[in-house]
Formats: sequence, structure tokens, C-alpha cells
Amino acid sequence: MSMSKQKPELDLYMISPRGFCAGVERAIQIVEQSLVKWGPPVYVRHEIVHNKFVVDTLRNKGVVFVKSLDECPDDRPVILSAHGVARSVIKKAQNRDMNFMDAICPLVSKVHVEILKNHREGLQNVMIGHAGHPETLGTLGQLSLGEIFLVETVEDVENLTPDDPDKIAYVTQTTLSIDDITPIIKALKNKFPNIKEPHKSDICYATTNRQEAVKKAAPFIEGLFVIGSPNSSNSKRLVEVGRNAGCSFSMLISGPEEMNLSLIRKFKTIGLTSGASAPEILVERCQEFLQKHFHIKFVSLETIKENVTFNLPKELRV
Repeated sequence: MSMSKQKPELDLYMISPRGFCAGVERAIQIVEQSLVKWGPPVYVRHEIVHNKFVVDTLRNKGVVFVKSLDECPDDRPVILSAHGVARSVIKKAQNRDMNFMDAICPLVSKVHVEILKNHREGLQNVMIGHAGHPETLGTLGQLSLGEIFLVETVEDVENLTPDDPDKIAYVTQTTLSIDDITPIIKALKNKFPNIKEPHKSDICYATTNRQEAVKKAAPFIEGLFVIGSPNSSNSKRLVEVGRNAGCSFSMLISGPEEMNLSLIRKFKTIGLTSGASAPEILVERCQEFLQKHFHIKFVSLETIKENVTFNLPKELRV
């Protein structure tokens, strides 16, 4: 009997859209173009995006990742991460006359603009987000400490005490799950009927698309593997969305080394997707790993075609 016949059969749903969003593509391009233009080392404040493979690849090309601008010399280019930073960080870079570029995702930038506009209109801001996440820290840092209320749960909404309940507005972290924020928004509107909401949802198009694709796939698969790093908010949300959509097993993995063969052998169908900061090469490696051990029938499930791109800063356009 040939080896291929001995392999157990497995239906593999390739879920799409998956992987890099336009904001991540742009941020990585900014770093790579800076290496071409100025040569190494190029300094990046915090991880440019939340993916270990991407960060390690860039580090090998001469990128130095730092926690603070204090660790950067004055004479080398500095890039600020896609998650956005507090205004104090920008001021610090300007005061030191650094050659810096802000790789903030334009969709995060939109939230910063909303917050400042609300503030100018005399409204207090409420942010729905995860405490400690870099995007949340950057958004909270658009105004002075304590000027933006952070809520993570419906209970947090109950404890909110703005100066004037008729003069508040809310924004959200861009990488949350729509299902998770819906009850929080409902609680805000119940407690503050005149609350101003964003002109358009703050949840980014890529986050929404990846979650919708997982929801569509969930009824057809017994197990879901989401490729992404443990500190990637949007990847962790995909795992939760899969579980909530009825997929009995849903797991975050960094790559094929975390795929448990004895577990997968219990399944007839599994799904594979990746978070917005995970490169497609990791998806390919997972496919190759599975093909070594199973006779794979590929099923493609694509819910929408994405064609969003964001321009590079003008000093890096070729």
C-alpha cells in the first residue's frame, strides 16, 4: 500500500480573508523602505506589529526594537509602531529633532482624530478597549491623563460618572470583536441616551472581515486553528469568534510547531486562518506540515475580496 493511502483523510478549510491587513502591510513597508533608504540600524519603538515571526525577520535585517525613545540615538531613523502612540511620544521625538516616521494605521489615526474633535466640542470621551494594549495606551494618550474613560465591560459602564451625562462620546479599539462590544455599546446608550457615536464603526474592516469569514466557516469545521502571536488582539478575538460560532475546538498557534497531531487526527474537518499581523508564509508552513501527515482535501472559503491599500509617507515613496 502506498504511503499516501495510509495517511488519514482530512478536509482543510482555507478561510479567507486572512493575514495581513493594509495597515500592517504599510507599517512593515515603512520599516523595510527605511532600511533601504538609510541602511541599518533603523530603530522601532515597540513591536511594529504583534507578530514574533515578523519582528524576528526585521531584527535580522538590522532593525532595533526599543521600549522608549530614550534608547534611540539622535542620528538614526526611528519608526513608531502601527498601534499608534501618545501625543507625548510625538512631542518628544520632535523636541529631539529626530528623523522619525509614524507607522500608525490610518484607521487607528481616525480614532485619534475623533477623540480630539469630541474634546474640542466639549464632550468627554469613553473608549471601549483592553487596558494595557499598545493601541489603547496610544489612544488614551491623545489627551491628558484621566480625560478619557476606559471601559472593558458592561459593569464598567455602570460605574461611569461623567461630568455631564448629556456631553459624552464613545470610540473603540479597532481590533475588538463586534459581538463583544455590542452589549457594551447598548449599555452606554441605555445609560446615556444622548451619547455621540462614531460616524462610522471604529472596528477596522480587516478585523470585521476575518471574523465574518470564521463565523461562516464554523458550522463546517470541527477544529479551528488561528495563526497569530499571543499578544495579537485581533488574532485572539478570532479564536473567541470561532468558539462562539459553534466550533468545538478553537486554538491560537504561532506556527506549525504548535499543531497537535494526535488532536487533529480526531477531526475530519479543520479550518485554518490567520490574524491581521500574521504573514502568509506561516499559513503555507502549516499547510505543508498537515500535508506530510494527512491526505488533504482543500476547501476554499472566501467571504469577501479585500482591495484596501494605504499610501506610504511621502519621504519613502519610490
